[in-house]
Amino acid sequence: MPKTNNISADDSRIRHVGSFRFLFDTEEWWWSDEVAEMHGYQPGEVTPTTELLAGHKHPDDRHAFDEMVATMLSRRTPFSSRHRIIDTSGTVHHVAVVSQQLIDEHGVPIGAEGFYLDLTGYDEQTVKFQVDEHVARFRENQGVIEQAKGMISMAYGVSPERAFEVMRWRSQTANVKVNELAKNIVSGVHRYVVLPDPVRQSFDHLLLNAHQNEN
Repeated sequence: MPKTNNISADDSRIRHVGSFRFLFDTEEWWWSDEVAEMHGYQPGEVTPTTELLAGHKHPDDRHAFDEMVATMLSRRTPFSSRHRIIDTSGTVHHVAVVSQQLIDEHGVPIGAEGFYLDLTGYDEQTVKFQVDEHVARFRENQGVIEQAKGMISMAYGVSPERAFEVMRWRSQTANVKVNELAKNIVSGVHRYVVLPDPVRQSFDHLLLNAHQNEN
């Protein structure tokens, strides 16, 4: 199983939070004990599958789930959703699902990972705030990693995949999370890196003529 980002679910106002993971190529699911219990199962009682998850969707939400999975597989993108699930005892749970890309050691998207929030019985505004906050944090982390990859790729003339290898290497040797390392690179580049005029002028030309094919 590939190494994954840490998913924090520590929140005093919203309990019933559990994590999950999905792999594109094998369509393999993994869920935490909390997510299993949301569906009415004891930890380790069943192995989640797309068919099992679909079977627990509220009938009015089943079509949207099927479309979401199809889109996720075809575009290899993560997903976010708010829908209803019906557990094994017939109880309806309102849940929010938030995810981000799961990437391998080469920086290639191989799946999605994230968490379920059981919204049943919670104030709507509180729930919306918490969901929006987690989504924003995921997007921020993913965006800053892409920015740092681009900077390393440009600086050393390597592919984005090789740039991500550099980040992973430095993350391991410095014992710092990749997203924290990326934030430091992005914020620090303006303090330490000054392009010489010829390079900047070349980039000016590229920017102003990017709409044309100069090949």
